[in-house]
Amino acid sequence: MRGTYRLKLLYRSLRQRWLEAAAERAVASFPRISDKQPHGLGTPLIVTLTSFPPRFAMLGKTLKSLLDQETRADGVMLWLAHDDIEHLPADVLALKDHGLEIRGCDDTRSYKKLIPALAERPGATFVTADDDVYYPPEWLTGLVETAKKYPEDVIGTRAHMAEVGENGELTTYADWELATDAQLPRKANDRLFPTGVGGILYPPGSLHPDVMDEAQFKALCPNGDDIWFFWMARKAGRQHRRTKAWFDIVEWPTENRISLSDDNYLGDGNDRQIKAMEQALGMLP
Repeated sequence: MRGTYRLKLLYRSLRQRWLEAAAERAVASFPRISDKQPHGLGTPLIVTLTSFPPRFAMLGKTLKSLLDQETRADGVMLWLAHDDIEHLPADVLALKDHGLEIRGCDDTRSYKKLIPALAERPGATFVTADDDVYYPPEWLTGLVETAKKYPEDVIGTRAHMAEVGENGELTTYADWELATDAQLPRKANDRLFPTGVGGILYPPGSLHPDVMDEAQFKALCPNGDDIWFFWMARKAGRQHRRTKAWFDIVEWPTENRISLSDDNYLGDGNDRQIKAMEQALGMLP
């Protein structure tokens, strides 16, 4: 039994190394894709993300993968706190020649990836991304093609299934089933909770106008933008759906990974913020 477990761990480790090496080769040959296909949506398509100086060393790799998609977006927007822009490395600045748009904004932490974009370009379709992940060339295509079939739904790649207890309240986040394989349905579901690492597509009007309430999201979900956006989509009457296009999550390896996810998952940060949302806004719509 132990031998089988060790073999599984070895396989996972070797496979992850292979995936990381393949991702490194892909971004090293940027730009690779010149003949991009139009997205075919009825609105502008904007890929949007944020970052901060401790992550700038890996940011250029992620941006290259986002700019090297098979489907052409109408913009790739990087939102940074005003004071952070001067710290951008040369490899990121060079990507402006390839269509990257760099914008300064107020420092609302992870909310920078979407809130200022919503304000600047209302009516667009937005796809959020993380700043430390490799996104393969077919990633955007998978989200867009699903959005064409289900234009009212919020589309994600990676998700959990939110569980509701007998009292009607959401259970502990750690108990939510990870929905990354065929075990969970891909149909629309009002309890499917997309996570940002896989990218999330928001069609126009899919978030309630209260999404822009900075005072409230800072008070209730200071580190939980995925929770806030999930709630605002449900408040707007929208459901969430997983795309059929699945990809391996490859996070760029680093010795000094700085992330809010460890506290949110291991330190029950998500549970505190979910409880705050329930107390302030009522049970999940």
